[in-house]
Amino acid sequence: MIHDLPPKNQTLGADIRALRKARGITLTALGKTLGRSVGWLSQVERDKSEPSITDLRLIAKALDVSVSSLFRSVAPEHERGHIVRSTARRPIGSRPAGLVEELLSPDLTDDFEVVHSTFEPYSEITDPVTRPTQEVGYIVSGQLDLWIAGRTYSLNAGDSFRIRGEPFRWMNPNATPCVAIWTIAPPVY
Repeated sequence: MIHDLPPKNQTLGADIRALRKARGITLTALGKTLGRSVGWLSQVERDKSEPSITDLRLIAKALDVSVSSLFRSVAPEHERGHIVRSTARRPIGSRPAGLVEELLSPDLTDDFEVVHSTFEPYSEITDPVTRPTQEVGYIVSGQLDLWIAGRTYSLNAGDSFRIRGEPFRWMNPNATPCVAIWTIAPPVY
């Protein structure tokens, strides 16, 4: 897998803009956090200016994403924006212990994102997460226990769920990984 900064015709800037907007952060506020001008940040979001690696680290930190999520695998021109090969998925998320997430969507410019999540054996988050999203998930394999708005659900392969801005947490109670596909709107990664 070849990781590099996206070419100028790619969507690094659009992804940064989508992440910023999903978090309710203004250009002015992000520029101030980064110590950069609104004009510079606007040019980055429109792919008119290329941020340095240091800038990308600061942007990732300010948007609470991994730096690697801002990098993309270089796809053949005819596939860009349409196809994501299994070997070219971008890692995303803040990586809580035992959760590996990869972006299945070609980028973050749509009204939603699709995520491939692997919950390692016996992994869990104990503090509930609440985010201003609507999420639908499908369990591909394994088992996942979900707590949504104070209710407990045990899900198996083939089951699906929906979360509408409610507090939730999860646990994989088994010795085998659980794989789920999540659709999240608006994008949060």
